[in-house]
Amino acid sequence: MTTAGLTLSDLESAIRTKLDASHIEVVDVSGGCGQMFEAVIVSDHFLGKTRLMRHRIANTALKEEIATVHAWSQKLYTGAEWEKEVEKVKATQE
Repeated sequence: MTTAGLTLSDLESAIRTKLDASHIEVVDVSGGCGQMFEAVIVSDHFLGKTRLMRHRIANTALKEEIATVHAWSQKLYTGAEWEKEVEKVKATQE
């Protein structure tokens, strides 16, 4: 991690390792200073969990990383839910 903030690479690595994520999309929405991130995280750790429970799981796992940023937004899916989201997008593009 850098003193200027968290890097995309560091955050993606932490997500993949700590949440065993099968798909990750992370965007630095801070203009490059590493202080605001939006993420899509797909992990089977979220199976059978409510939205609140999923956020607690992710926030607990990424506690150290989140503590270094100003804003953190996340969308959390299971593998099956993510497949449905991708299909919805494909259907609207046809």
